[in-house]
Amino acid sequence: MPPSVKPPTLHPDLLLAKSSLPGTPDWQGTHHLVGHTATVVASITTLVKTLGQHLQEQFALARISIETLEATARLAAYLHDWGKANHQFQRAVRYPLTSLGSQYRQNPKTHPQLIRHEVASVLLAWEFRKWLTQCPNADFMVALAAAGGHHLKLGGKQGQQTQELGEIREGSGDACLYWYVNHPYFKKLLRFGIRVLELPLPIPKCPVSEQSKWDIKTIKAKRLAVLNAFIEWELDPTFLAVIKALLIAADAIGSASAQVSINIQEWIQSELENTLTEADLQKVINARLGKNQLHPFQVDLKKKSERVTLARAGCGTGKTLGAYNWALRHGIGRKLFFCYPTTGTSTEGFLDYVHNQVESELLHSRSQVDLELACTGEEEENGDGSVNEVAQKLEAFKAWGAKVNICTVDTVLGLLQCHRRPLYCFPALANAAFVFDEVHCYDDALFGALLRFLKVVKAPILLMSASFLPAQVKAIRDAVGEEVEIIKGPQELEELRRYRFHEQSQPDWEHVQEELDNGGKVLWVCNQVNTAIAIYQAAKNMGLRPLLYHSRFRYEDRVKHHRAVVEAFKQDQPVLAITTQVAEMSLDLSATLLITQVADPAGLIQRLGRLNRQYCGHFCDALFYPDEKVGFPYRQEDLEAGWALVRTFKKQEVSQRQLADWLEQLNISTKPKEHCVWLDGGWKTYAAPLREAGYTVTALLEQDIEKINSLKSSELPRYTLPLPTKNIKGWQRHKSGYLVAPEKQWRYCSELGAFEVGGE
Repeated sequence: MPPSVKPPTLHPDLLLAKSSLPGTPDWQGTHHLVGHTATVVASITTLVKTLGQHLQEQFALARISIETLEATARLAAYLHDWGKANHQFQRAVRYPLTSLGSQYRQNPKTHPQLIRHEVASVLLAWEFRKWLTQCPNADFMVALAAAGGHHLKLGGKQGQQTQELGEIREGSGDACLYWYVNHPYFKKLLRFGIRVLELPLPIPKCPVSEQSKWDIKTIKAKRLAVLNAFIEWELDPTFLAVIKALLIAADAIGSASAQVSINIQEWIQSELENTLTEADLQKVINARLGKNQLHPFQVDLKKKSERVTLARAGCGTGKTLGAYNWALRHGIGRKLFFCYPTTGTSTEGFLDYVHNQVESELLHSRSQVDLELACTGEEEENGDGSVNEVAQKLEAFKAWGAKVNICTVDTVLGLLQCHRRPLYCFPALANAAFVFDEVHCYDDALFGALLRFLKVVKAPILLMSASFLPAQVKAIRDAVGEEVEIIKGPQELEELRRYRFHEQSQPDWEHVQEELDNGGKVLWVCNQVNTAIAIYQAAKNMGLRPLLYHSRFRYEDRVKHHRAVVEAFKQDQPVLAITTQVAEMSLDLSATLLITQVADPAGLIQRLGRLNRQYCGHFCDALFYPDEKVGFPYRQEDLEAGWALVRTFKKQEVSQRQLADWLEQLNISTKPKEHCVWLDGGWKTYAAPLREAGYTVTALLEQDIEKINSLKSSELPRYTLPLPTKNIKGWQRHKSGYLVAPEKQWRYCSELGAFEVGGE
């Protein structure tokens, strides 16, 4: 049977944007296409009006007038969902509405739409381009590209770019796509453009064919025409990137607004205008400082810093407090994003400094779990509303109102690779100052993203590390293109002889026992989880009471082990903690004896940062012994470099300054990867990896599946854990997307964490 001439009948006879029906309790005007479009246009207008000058300054967009910025953003918002005016989307959006007849609904999982609706938006808007390019002050091509990428699915798949302007999918069950361009609601949409965006009269005659349907051959031809136009387009990458981010944030808040009963425009303005004051920062500083005085190093961070400043100071010398003092000069009237490399460090930074001191948020993928586990049980429960994408967006919206956001570096630099959380947070990022801690541990991909951020974002930025390689400093200065101040840590603290090095062929258990008998605190760092577990079990067999902490715990257990170690080191009693590399960045503690397998020099210096951190008046011993497992996680040359460091200072009393100087004299080059989708993708918008591929994958355990299946998606991070990527072939995926480690391969107990059946 040939395709029908007319589009299928709609019931109810309106163009929906969201799954809801008039007359039902949850129905709002924002659920139909015109209403949702109006809300997103209003939201993006408020964003630009609130942020206008900040957008120009933060992203060096003075060449783009506010009028052009606003008009282009509004046109992008106007166009972004035009593609929903097709029969497949209208059937898909009605699928959850079970009161409707089956002829009006279709399961999008069993019958995927021929093309995604935002791709359809691009193709349909292109048909109206003669009219749309007359939108006053707006850049049509920028708006078109931003509209097509607002779901981060354009021009890339699974982190890799493609050359297709949207995928044409099989299995829809239809030979063609019908347009409702002659529907009264679409005509309302056109009139909205004339009334609100000042598009010209008369209403354009529909350029889509009279039959209002496209077969696959036609779709491909239309797609090629737009693709050719994009290829020939000379774009302003930063302007386009900012419009993309504004649209994604505005669409998110516009969708979420249907869930709340507040004036969303007033809410946007009040949240974004809630910025740091001098009193806010002074309160944070005073709470941490107590009766002490700031070190001259911390004072210099305020007085001598430039817009971009490097703070080079050893562990435990007060960098974090100094950073808040830096913000007294550079953060007033802005929001502050304090970025740590890991979830563990960001959680500790939140709890130690700003929690209950200033309006602040902890932002990372597992923050909700962390804070619940850090609570006393007396806090009011947040309720058990259903968790969906809207709820996840609302979680990100907390950053809009917070004056201080403590987060992983991914929450900020993920913007460069089009990650969802930073895009949802973009309005807060657009008027913020930034602190990046532990910069030395960034891999080439992450450091490359930092360099692009420094080139494009003209905000106050403080980079902190115990050491910077000469190549890193040069790359940073080249990226910034202006004066970069380097402020060094307190000389009197960095030159204290904190350590005495000992090279050993095997662990010295007698030394451990002696230290514990004297009330000491022993930190033991292993290079592999299985090694740590074996040392832990050996310690127990010797009658000791060790603590075990590594990365291969379920996340909720990991947080408990983490806090147990931190709390034990605060008590006036002996303690033995056996850990892995997790100790290098996320443990704020001061040991009196360090035992460690040799590792790369940067890792060893980080481990030493936990020894005699609170200087006890004399040196403490550091015992180094070999790692026989070359290749994972350290290469032979890494281990040899580590031994070179140890042997340089063997049996000597060593200071942090000596270690930093030794590391910085190494001729280590960097190969930062600066390509990023947000700025370099052009019309393409898709999420790509921010960090280099690691040795682990985040997974669930098969033994937990029965329990997990009854949980909300927000609770799944409690049960995730990183497992080696070796031998994952054939693993099934949970409906949440996580891989599932089979029980015959991996077992688990809360004391030891995950362990491989039959050994590693």
